[in-house]
Amino acid sequence: MLLSALEFIRLIIVTFAIGYIFSDYVSTHPQIHKRFDWSKIKTAITIAAPAVILHELSHKFAAMFFGLKTEFFASYFGLALGIILKSVNAPFLVFMPGYVSISQSTAIQSAIIAFIGPLANLLLWLIPSMILKYKTLGEKTSIILYATKKINMMLFIFNMIPIPPFDGSKVLFGLLSYFGI
Repeated sequence: MLLSALEFIRLIIVTFAIGYIFSDYVSTHPQIHKRFDWSKIKTAITIAAPAVILHELSHKFAAMFFGLKTEFFASYFGLALGIILKSVNAPFLVFMPGYVSISQSTAIQSAIIAFIGPLANLLLWLIPSMILKYKTLGEKTSIILYATKKINMMLFIFNMIPIPPFDGSKVLFGLLSYFGI
């Protein structure tokens, strides 16, 4: 089974939390200051949730490809931190929405699985970039694609930092171990 019912519920929780957390950072209409603006949350879900959800599911499906046991977990502490920072209008945003627990893997499997998540962000950065460059679009679509491009660029770069617990460290250490360095 690709996703258990519990994992599906966790993904829904993460999706709506991400929509709320990013709702003030991305807008396709003039700023109307409401504590809970459903249209802004929907726009944020459209832009930010795929960046996080596809990143985590890419890890999960890559591990499953290798025959490993996996499970997606929501990080309720990480989501709460993001919600609190957003609620107090913090000038920065730090949160960890979820993670995939993976059974024992080899060094090269670990490196590949770790890279697949940021690879999803790289594709979600490059595809909107190409569309924006070569296609004339309406204002709302352009704003959504531009924000998608920026969020995924930041997630790709941030996640490839070779310092634990980022994916970049797992890629680096997995490759070093595989090559016996």
